[in-house]
Amino acid sequence: MFSFLKSYKTLLAFSAALMIASIASLVFFGLNLGIDFKGGSLLELKFKQDVAANSVASDLTAAGFGNVVVQPSGDRQVLIKTDELSSQEDRAKLLDTLKNKFGEYEELRSDSIGPVIGTELRQKAFWQTGLVILGILFYIAYAFRKLGGRKSQAHASSWRLSLAAVIALLHDLLIVLGVFALLGRFHNVEIDSLFITALLTVLGFSVHDTIVVFDRLRENLQRELGYSFAETVNYSVNQTLVRSINTSMTVLFVLLALALFGGASIYYFVLALLIGIGAGTYSSIFVASALLLLWNRE
Repeated sequence: MFSFLKSYKTLLAFSAALMIASIASLVFFGLNLGIDFKGGSLLELKFKQDVAANSVASDLTAAGFGNVVVQPSGDRQVLIKTDELSSQEDRAKLLDTLKNKFGEYEELRSDSIGPVIGTELRQKAFWQTGLVILGILFYIAYAFRKLGGRKSQAHASSWRLSLAAVIALLHDLLIVLGVFALLGRFHNVEIDSLFITALLTVLGFSVHDTIVVFDRLRENLQRELGYSFAETVNYSVNQTLVRSINTSMTVLFVLLALALFGGASIYYFVLALLIGIGAGTYSSIFVASALLLLWNRE
């Protein structure tokens, strides 16, 4: 039996460093909110000739449009995000500017979200994420309320398992948020409602992995194998490691294929899932279990 958690303090220190770096990234750079959360207008156009996103952005900025973000979205296609176009005249001016510079185009998509609705969506996203984490906390406490065995009564409780799982989830969320704060600062990547979907998916996947480890721990504690608590935790990790890695690798390979071939419109959604599920696999095995050892030193 390999001792994965022999250096659990080092694992926790490494995870803490990642969390601190992510928090620093959020504090100094913040998240680059998209029009879903701050309001604005979105247009997706397909031109008859090749166009460069930076050229489109420069021309629109020169024409007086504020906070212009232009991203390639396919072959001769661009996704344009600006402050809200409050009138048909503003919209017509924007389209005329592009037509005069780049020629004929086909309008593929057009959306507009007011600042009030954007603020409401931002608040809902915050509360949704918070309620999911709170629900997970109470669910794990309830699901593992009867650990069984003398060793479990001496060294573990359902609330400790819940807290360890939630800290592991926060670890995963912070890493994803920290990376996207950097991407927003240096590559102008925006956070939209699809990103919130990715975060909630990461929460579900990560806690699923953690519950598998904890369920095997409960089973081994009830069997009273004669191991110390630390040995029982490590034995449980060994038993579930292959299953966790195989499951995660299967998902990661699918996500990698989507990132490479799925197109620009879902690229950052898939990237958030890749980062979050990778972090979740690590945290469910090493962070949550290591926290139990830290709190239950014999």
